[in-house]
Parts: sequence; structure tokens; C-alpha cells
Amino acid sequence: MNIQVEIDNNSGFCFGVVYAIDMAEEILDDHGYLYCLGDIVHNDEEVKRLEAKGLKIIDHEHLNDLKDEKVLIRAHGEPPSTYQIALENNLELIDASCPVVLKLQNRIRKSFEKDDQIYIYGKHGHAEVKGLLGQTNNKAVVFQQLEELSLDNIPKKITLYSQTTKSVDKYNEISDVLKEAGVEVEMNDTICRQVSNRDKELRNFAGNYDKVVFVSGTKSSNGKVLYKVCKDKNPNTYFVSNPDEVQKNWFASNDKVGICGATSTPMWLMEDVKNKIESF
Repeated sequence: MNIQVEIDNNSGFCFGVVYAIDMAEEILDDHGYLYCLGDIVHNDEEVKRLEAKGLKIIDHEHLNDLKDEKVLIRAHGEPPSTYQIALENNLELIDASCPVVLKLQNRIRKSFEKDDQIYIYGKHGHAEVKGLLGQTNNKAVVFQQLEELSLDNIPKKITLYSQTTKSVDKYNEISDVLKEAGVEVEMNDTICRQVSNRDKELRNFAGNYDKVVFVSGTKSSNGKVLYKVCKDKNPNTYFVSNPDEVQKNWFASNDKVGICGATSTPMWLMEDVKNKIESF
């Protein structure tokens, strides 16, 4: 079909994910196995690769029963209760919490100690959000959409935080609406710059191609945000989580195709997608 395919050089793992995976692989090479609390990254293909090397994914229920082992804390971070369980069960925590997330946890904890009314813009049940909530003894208010909040019942003064992978524009829009409703908002822009800069980069990238293939795990919050950025800029954008989902009928002869992904998408997976398209 004579398709020209290019991968976005700026796509691939963020530094927080690189740090966690490097740490895991080092221990796996030495030790043969390692427990990880939750998926190390929200990408099924990368998780499978690491499981084949000996990574064992566990949940919090399993953690309660585990003793005298090494356990990796992934980039999303954990609430204080996890560290307490580790002490009680003689677990050695390999803490790969992202520095950006740790900084956010500390800021929320300090706000909580000052008795601030804390609101967190984030995804309900997301691993990072659970870690943030834990800094407030689960007393902060979490919301995904502004519509979840009753503007009449919001305190007159709040401290507003955001999950690190949310859209900066949406966060600012939420703050503006709250202020217009008469709420005094203390803003804390805690969105990761490596993630937020991807918005602009991907808009530019997506506009340069006839078709765009966005590669991401279905569990990735960041992936959902960035896919929408691409789709808004270029309607001929397709979402895939692995090469098998790529369809030949998406493309025409002489198409120029761009491949990009989330901050949780490994470069090797985008290479595999590129190879699949070039095989048509």
C-alpha cells in the first residue's frame, strides 16, 4: 500500500514509569521474582512482558497476608495505610512512587493538617487518587466531573488539587466555574508537566498526518485524555492497545500515518504497531 509510517519521538514512558520499571527489572534480574502492588503500569502488554520475567501482581487483600517479602510500590503512589501494613508484616517496600506524586501527597497532607476543605479533581478509584485520599484519612472530596458537585453546598473556601495526569485546561475551567459561583478557590496546579506538555505536542503531531494510530492500555487515564487530544485535532485517529487491533481498511495507498501513545505506552509496542501497518 506504500504507507509512510512515523512514530512520535516524544511518546513513550514518562520518567516515573521508567524509574519503576528499571527498578523492577534490576530486582527481577537478581532475585528471579518480585511482588508488585497493582499493575506496575496501565498497559497490559508491558505487564505481560514483566510477568514473564517473574513479576507477581498482587492486590491490597493479598498484601495483608504477605510476610517477609519485597514489594514494589509503583509510580502511582500509595496511602499511609500501605506503609503501616508493610511494617506489621515485615515487608521490604521498594518505593518507586513518582516524585511528582510524592510532592502532591505531601502538599495535600499539609493542607489537611491545616483543616483545609480539600477537593481533588481525579478519577474515582484510580490508584493515584486512593493514595491522595489516604493523606486526608479519606475525607477529601473527589470528583471526575463538575456536575457531581452541588455548587450550592460547596464550602465558601476550598483548596483544589488535581490528579497528576489530568488535563490542565479542564482543571483551570473547573476552577473558573467554581469562582464564578462565588467559591474562593486556592489553586494548586499539581499536574505533571511531562504529561501536560504532551497535549500541545500531540496536537501538533496529529495535524501532520492523514491517519493517526494512538497506542495505549485501556486502563490508562492519561491515555484517554491524550487520545481525545489527537482525535479532536485529527478525526482520522484510531485507538489500539496492541498490533492485532490494527485494521487494514483504515488506510489508503500513499497515506502518511503517525503513531503515538500515552505516557504508559512502551516504545517497543509502538514499534510493533508500526511493523504491522508496514506489512499491509
